[in-house]
Amino acid sequence: MTRMWFNGKLVAPAEAKLDFLTPALHYGIAVFEGIRCYRTTRGPAIFRLQDHVARLCESARILGFRDLPWTEQQLCQACIDTVAASPFEECYIRPLVYLAEGGWNLTVDGGKPHVGIAVWEWKQYLGPEAAALGVRANVSSYTRHQPNVTMTKAKVSGNYANSVLAKTESLRLGFDEAIMLDAQGMVAECTGENIFVVKNGRVRTPPDVNILNGLTRQSLIDLAPELGFEIEEAPLSRDQLYAADEVFVSGTAAEVIGLREVDFRTVGGGRTGPVTQAFQRAYHSVVRGEHRLSAIWLTEVHRAAAAVG
Repeated sequence: MTRMWFNGKLVAPAEAKLDFLTPALHYGIAVFEGIRCYRTTRGPAIFRLQDHVARLCESARILGFRDLPWTEQQLCQACIDTVAASPFEECYIRPLVYLAEGGWNLTVDGGKPHVGIAVWEWKQYLGPEAAALGVRANVSSYTRHQPNVTMTKAKVSGNYANSVLAKTESLRLGFDEAIMLDAQGMVAECTGENIFVVKNGRVRTPPDVNILNGLTRQSLIDLAPELGFEIEEAPLSRDQLYAADEVFVSGTAAEVIGLREVDFRTVGGGRTGPVTQAFQRAYHSVVRGEHRLSAIWLTEVHRAAAAVG
């Protein structure tokens, strides 16, 4: 039976209860991570666990939490223990730090942070055919958050109302994903993914200014040289999406997915292109334990759990 880690203990999901008056539920005062565990020949392995937990704690500091009840090392082990206690070899891991026990005066200092970790079996985020065929996207009418409005480098739960508005609009219009512009009208990112453009063999991605620098994004930047590319971080305009040879997005949930159409304009050949495919193959090689970087970026669950036990 699946277990959840809840404030220091593994419990049955039915025991991981929140009071209706938990302030995080009302005000979105929480931070989270999305982490993937993959099936490998050495058993389930978590991709970039330490980096994700470090960003979780960084997000908590950015939001204003002064002290967390657990260290980064303890939270990493909690993620490992939660996966080990589940029946899944592949799953999505969701750690959440949220404001509880007070906080009704709109300050994090008025409450206490609690932590929960859940896992669930994962399916393809953008659909089973997305990797091969690509997906359709449009430029959203909603602007991406900007630094003088909220903290764009933290995965704050409340920030994602912005993404929900944009993605709901796009899905209702018949698209699969929304592309969001920043306050200056330049391409920022999608609702849950970073974005890349390929033109004449060059790969570009918006700079790390108004975006959340995704760990999948950074992984692709690190993998690029061995694929014969150097990813340039530079501003992108909306029309550069239309003129691109390929456009692809990356994220923990989506992995690496091509966009076959943007705003009713076919991108390249109208399906996942060769550069995108090269990045897909390299990324999948890493997360499956078949790449030289796998030893650095993967945490083997059974081995790590046995070392503590």
